[in-house]
Parts: sequence; C-alpha cells; structure tokens
Amino acid sequence: MGKINYLLGVDDAGRGPVIGPMLLCGVLIEAKEEEHFKDIGAKDSKLLTPTQRENLAEIIKKEVKMFRTKIITPSEIDTGMGIGLNLNLVEALACGTIINEITEHLTKEEKENTKIILDCPSINTSGWKNQLLEYVKDKKLEIHCEHKADFNHPVVSAASIIAKVTRDEEIEKIKKQIGTDFGSGYPSDPYTKAFLKEHVNDFKKERIFRESWATWRAARDKVLGVKGKENKQAKLFD
Repeated sequence: MGKINYLLGVDDAGRGPVIGPMLLCGVLIEAKEEEHFKDIGAKDSKLLTPTQRENLAEIIKKEVKMFRTKIITPSEIDTGMGIGLNLNLVEALACGTIINEITEHLTKEEKENTKIILDCPSINTSGWKNQLLEYVKDKKLEIHCEHKADFNHPVVSAASIIAKVTRDEEIEKIKKQIGTDFGSGYPSDPYTKAFLKEHVNDFKKERIFRESWATWRAARDKVLGVKGKENKQAKLFD
C-alpha cells in the first residue's frame, strides 16, 4: 500500500425503523480534502439539525469526487430476513455493492491508494468485515470497519449526512403516497406507534412496513387478539 490519495466512507441511516427503507451511502474524496469537509461542518448526522443536514448534503454532493446511495426497501429487508439473512448481512451486501460501484470507476493505481472506512453495524467488527468481503469484488482493497466511524472520520460523516437526508426524503414520499403522516417511522415515536396501532394491516400494496420486525408483529397480534410471548418491543404498545 502506497500513499493514500483517496478516502471512501460508507454509512447507513434508518436501521431501526419499523416503517420505511434503510439507506446506505458511500462517498469518495481526495485524502487531502478531508480537513476541508471537517471545516464545512461534516460530522455525525445525528449531531446536526435537519436544516443543517440538508444544506450540507447539497454541498457535499457537489464537492466529493463521487457518491452512491443504496435504498433497501422494507420488502427487501423482509425477504432477506426470510431467507436467513439478518440485518447486518443485508447491510454487508449493500455496502459491498456500493464499494464495487464506486471502485469500478477507479484505475488500478487509484484503487491501490484508496482507504475505505465503514461505520460497522455489528459488535464484531472483524466478523462483519469478513461478511462484507464476500460481496466485494476486489479483495485487495484496504478496508477498515470501525465503531463510531461517522464521528471520527469526516468522509464517513459526509456519507452519514447524505444517507440521512435521502432517507428523510424517502419517508416524505411515502407520506405523500399514502396521504398520512406517521412520524419518523421509529418504534419509539408516538406518532408512529399510534399509526401502527391503527394501520398495521393496511398499505399491503405499498409495502411500507418491515413485517419481519418484532415491533410490527406485536402490533399485528394485538389487533388480532393473539397472545404471544412478551418481548421488549411488544411493551412499546402497552
């Protein structure tokens, strides 16, 4: 590995919601520009207001060398989990796809001088990295999987911002499509909880719910009067 000329950061948004998609984003920048992205305010998207994120996302998209997003729909999440893939594996596949799509545009020399940093969704960083590598075409790429990478690396922060803004846009599209405001889509959101209670068996055609989630199943079972094993997510609806 020679001098690092490029940095590729990858992060997700929307792992936990019961409504709507999960988003992945990969951002490629020149290594010498890393401080610039820090200076313009690129940091963990959770530390920014919605307006700050939206403004920064537009700047980042214009100034990075390249970026790619991947939308993972509730249907795709349910299908993956239905065939034995947990969410970490679903995310590993999506991250691999993003890495492949970006690095295929680089020369051999550019790839050799690129450092890839991902915000790891798993407790086991080395194990998840091995899962990721199964979906990465070029096994020689320098890949680092870290916890809190979106906090520690501006390039990952930039990816985090675009992922979050893009997910918010997708949520607004769903609300317009079904003509109802359901809040953020997260199980802890009171608006989402109320919406789920009332509409858990609706919008089948639109596939807005992650039906493989225990949260959704608990809400459905309450509507049907089914008494199942109590779990932490089910308590959200008590």
